[in-house]
Amino acid sequence: MNKNLFKIFIVVSIFLSFSALSATNSKIRVVTSFTILEDLVSELGGRYVDVKNLVARNSDAHMYIPVPSDLVAVVNADLVIFNGLGFEGWIDRLLNESSGSVKHLDASRGVRTLESSGEVDPHAWQSFDNIRIYINNISETLISMMPENKQYFIDRKMIYLNRLDDLNKKLSFELSKIPISHRIVVTSHDAFAYLGREFQIEFLAPLGLSLDVEASGEDIAYVIDQIRERNVRALFIENINNPKLLQMISLESDIAVGGRIYSDALSEIEGPASTYLKMMEHNLMSLIEALDLKESEV
Repeated sequence: MNKNLFKIFIVVSIFLSFSALSATNSKIRVVTSFTILEDLVSELGGRYVDVKNLVARNSDAHMYIPVPSDLVAVVNADLVIFNGLGFEGWIDRLLNESSGSVKHLDASRGVRTLESSGEVDPHAWQSFDNIRIYINNISETLISMMPENKQYFIDRKMIYLNRLDDLNKKLSFELSKIPISHRIVVTSHDAFAYLGREFQIEFLAPLGLSLDVEASGEDIAYVIDQIRERNVRALFIENINNPKLLQMISLESDIAVGGRIYSDALSEIEGPASTYLKMMEHNLMSLIEALDLKESEV
């Protein structure tokens, strides 16, 4: 984007921020990079946060191109929260264009990362263990910015962690009924390794960590061979990408698509994965149903 245009937006946004200050100073104005963080901040911040999210529901943050209004949002923010680990390759430019003075938080700071082909896997939120670190990072930052409401933020965090723990226990119990040797799932891209590590599920994908590179014929052939050789029955499309690749693999391997799961973005509000907790429940229960069907056929 033209640098002069960015400067104009900065000037306008600063004016807007001063004019709106009296109406918003009772809340922390937070900009989040994608919908999973938007949901977490809303849950943890409650009535003391005003959240503006950048990458929409059912959209791919890997390949997102910021628009001028995003810069306005960042300049007007008290806090910008992003995933980090290279997930939002565009976020540094927004922060730099905003003069670099906006407080920001790398929500994944401190997680136990995985690597694929020498590249850090950014999808750390696909793990109950990791998301607890996200939650602590966000809560601690909100407390530091509004210490007079510390107890409120602590209470919100504990309520949310209890809900998270209950769901984790429920899903772990249900998955325990499926033999580990049968926990093999095919998805579009390599977005579920953290979930696989935590629940001992093996994920196969023709695409790598990002969707900006097309799958090679060799990668597709390898996945199809694995499906046939290992009697894989769980094949799922993702909400953020074109389903044609998985539909083609389904036809070639004679395995029906088991449904849709959510990797890098939440569903629409009316959908099955409108919050982080609903996303994790929907994804794992969908996988469990497909894997349980496979078990009954063996």
